[in-house]
Amino acid sequence: MRAAVVYQKGQLPKYDSDFAEPKIQNDDEVILTVKASAIKNLDKLRASGNHYSMKKIDGPFVVGTDGVGVLEDGRRVYAIGNKGMMAEKAIVSKDNMLELPEGISNAVAAALPNAVMGSGLALRLRAQLKEGEVVLINGATGVTGKLAIQMAKHYGAKKVVATGRNAEVFDELHSLGADEIIPLNGDATAFVAAVKRIHAQTPIDVVIDYLWGVTAEQILTALSGNIGYSHRTRYLTVGALAGDSIVLSSSILRGTDIQLLGSGLGTWTDAELKQFFSEILPETFVLAAEDKLKIDILEYDLEDVEDAWTADGGGKRIIVQI
Repeated sequence: MRAAVVYQKGQLPKYDSDFAEPKIQNDDEVILTVKASAIKNLDKLRASGNHYSMKKIDGPFVVGTDGVGVLEDGRRVYAIGNKGMMAEKAIVSKDNMLELPEGISNAVAAALPNAVMGSGLALRLRAQLKEGEVVLINGATGVTGKLAIQMAKHYGAKKVVATGRNAEVFDELHSLGADEIIPLNGDATAFVAAVKRIHAQTPIDVVIDYLWGVTAEQILTALSGNIGYSHRTRYLTVGALAGDSIVLSSSILRGTDIQLLGSGLGTWTDAELKQFFSEILPETFVLAAEDKLKIDILEYDLEDVEDAWTADGGGKRIIVQI
């Protein structure tokens, strides 16, 4: 079968036109004819050999952790693979797949799940976003940030504030539902002042942060209180594109009602993951099928997997068509 294969950990995946097909090991598994798979940071980490799941794998392996395909009975599903998914055939468990609605393309369905984990799951289950609240999205110009704008509005946020560096997409952020945009242009004083102004006018209930680093320090400074009781803000970190560490003054936490939270593989309970797969993700598939949810994609053919692997998506999710 055709497949994207890593022959040695740390190397780029190569296109192989005659890789061995996977074989079912038990009654819980089924064969999926794969149509599309997204390239994610997890996939790259596994290919590098640095992910804990790869410690016992030495031989050549197919990349890709999830994707969209067709079962033998004709049903089209999104599924998480038991092994690699970026190939013509993959093995999936019956409990790890969702049937897709009509109207959603294979590429969009493959692109959504990872971004929904970082936006919909984070907002609804970790931040506990409530209708009528104000949300600030730090780093909204990327794939997940754009989706977070839409999911925040879908869940009832009355105001969404976005930050970002790429001014070329600010109009797009407004069209997706951002009510106000604060540029990340390097002027720390102006940035802190803008956050303070918004927080004073419409107190920020939730911050969902994809950048961390110095921008998080600036936002936390802007939210800091002045002796009297402050508005409670749930500050949720999802990514660290601007740096993994920050300097945080103890006085900010002592003088401000800020709840620091994280959203990632180590924070989600089994119940939350079950809710994600049974409620949140199916809902987003329907929204996308009805053209009520947008995600930008960049498509490559399987034969061009090396180019896809090293491409700069520029705010788009890279999809490999099988």
